[in-house]
Amino acid sequence: MKQFNGFPVKGEYAPVPLAFFSTLLPEITDISELKTTLHLFRILYHKKGYPRFVSYNELAADTSLIMSLQDTPNGKILRHSLDLAVKRGTILSLTLDRDEIFLLNTRQDKESIKKIQDGELHLPNLTPKQPVEISVEDRPNIFSLYEENIGLLTPMIAEEIKEAEKLYPASWINDAFKEAVKANKRSWRFISFLLERWSTEGKKNGTYQRNLKTTDPDKYFKDKYGRFFQR
Repeated sequence: MKQFNGFPVKGEYAPVPLAFFSTLLPEITDISELKTTLHLFRILYHKKGYPRFVSYNELAADTSLIMSLQDTPNGKILRHSLDLAVKRGTILSLTLDRDEIFLLNTRQDKESIKKIQDGELHLPNLTPKQPVEISVEDRPNIFSLYEENIGLLTPMIAEEIKEAEKLYPASWINDAFKEAVKANKRSWRFISFLLERWSTEGKKNGTYQRNLKTTDPDKYFKDKYGRFFQR
């Protein structure tokens, strides 16, 4: 371990909300989420103007953060840590045409996001990404659908999407993307959650018939109690 030389007498400080220590810190178990959250506090503190936000591209170009995360070239760790922070409610996210921005989860910043979405507030060179209308006749490739509505596609997410294509009907996946956009929950985690819930609880347009957990007729003969059943 390299020995730290100490803080300078007149060094700069970045304020951290007290609620972080009392409410969030005890709940955070992922070290990459913790590091990214602290870096966000530092970056947002030095921002000027309204609203104060940081973009994904800014974070990906932040050498200090990337070195701290020991991230891979495709930014998998950064993406993972941001998804965790958004899910926890520490930060808010909004996908734009050219980038994705992140703000602190405050009442003022929630209002800012709504104004941006409603067209009342404009950010320089950045506009909200419009949801893609999906029809039965012209369904886009699922990977294009992800990049147009969610963001950059990572190898890990691509593998999960391939698995989802095998498990769920294309119409369900399209509907899940629509729901994610409508609820401003633009993440594969949210979409995957919807698909899993629909497969177990059923969907408005019918129950998914390939749910092997509930429809496999041989399930009773395959478990440890199979000897008690007769065909």
